[in-house]
Amino acid sequence: MPNPGTIPVFVGTYTDDRTEGIHILQLDTSTGDLSTMAKVADVRNPFFLATCPNNKTLYAGCCIDEFENEPGGSVRSYAIGANGALTQTSEQASKGATPCYLSVDSTNRCVLVANYSSGNIAAFSIHPGGKLGPASQVIQHEGSSVDEVRQEGPHVHSIVLSPDSRFAFAADLGTDEVRIYRLDATSATLTPNDPPFVSTKPGAGPRHITFSPSGTKAYLLNELDSTIVVYEYDADKGSLSEIQTLSALPEGFDGENFCADIRVHPSGKFLYASNRGHDSIAVMAIDTTTGKLTPSGHSSSEGAWPWNLEFDPCGTYLLSANQRGNCVACFRIDPTSGALELAGSTVEVPGAVCIKIPMA
Repeated sequence: MPNPGTIPVFVGTYTDDRTEGIHILQLDTSTGDLSTMAKVADVRNPFFLATCPNNKTLYAGCCIDEFENEPGGSVRSYAIGANGALTQTSEQASKGATPCYLSVDSTNRCVLVANYSSGNIAAFSIHPGGKLGPASQVIQHEGSSVDEVRQEGPHVHSIVLSPDSRFAFAADLGTDEVRIYRLDATSATLTPNDPPFVSTKPGAGPRHITFSPSGTKAYLLNELDSTIVVYEYDADKGSLSEIQTLSALPEGFDGENFCADIRVHPSGKFLYASNRGHDSIAVMAIDTTTGKLTPSGHSSSEGAWPWNLEFDPCGTYLLSANQRGNCVACFRIDPTSGALELAGSTVEVPGAVCIKIPMA
């Protein structure tokens, strides 16, 4: 059971050749120290995790070959106990291969899933107790782009809801588009918005998108060309208008790199993006009036191939899941500059790719 002043941290893993399951860590909120609590071992490749608004349910997208004789992955729900213990309550086919991102709407009525390899998205109704019903809708993306290896077809890498949950934004690495949908949470269905998408530079490979706390700006991270695009966001129309593009890498770096995750600090003053290859976390200052970014440095991710990032509920710490480093690192955030400092030793988690902390 967590000690006073500690909170549970759930870590998803992607190892492919072995089962590591969901690791449950403990974060000491006064020191930033991480420690191991438990592991849910009977789940393979829980690639991405999400929690419901009341923090009573954890959802996991599982990258498996088939579920109940249907090709593709699955989505599981777990009841979260008072001590962070997880009890599985349901599992449904994700309706596509490699479910890599989940979003839960703010009214706790539906879950949206992005399936990377098959290039589609699916919606699921949430039933009592956080259980998932079968998919209520599946939308297949079409198209390709200039990279013949990575962009031969659609590859939806995330589906993110607007702050008010009226719109869903699906970043498609394979088509160089962010598709925009209107969400009906009651029926767990999506309809194309007008405008239906925003295009990126050819070969950019959009991966993850996030919003400012004010809900007026959006920030898109491109995996293939390691850039960040800043957009003005019209919350009435659900539209994005580009205002800035800049690199997530330090000037002069010419090695191989693939960006992974992007997060805006709860204060709205800082932005962080993970670099796989450079093995760093880019730190950017945000102009809270214009939303534009100014690079302010790069911190070592303290482990190879950093994937997802996560804040603690107070915004004191930033955690990094380092897949090839097989560890999770916790950094203390300087409240003035946004600079990162390792808060304690890293904790071993083989194949760590996703971190989720229930928010207070």
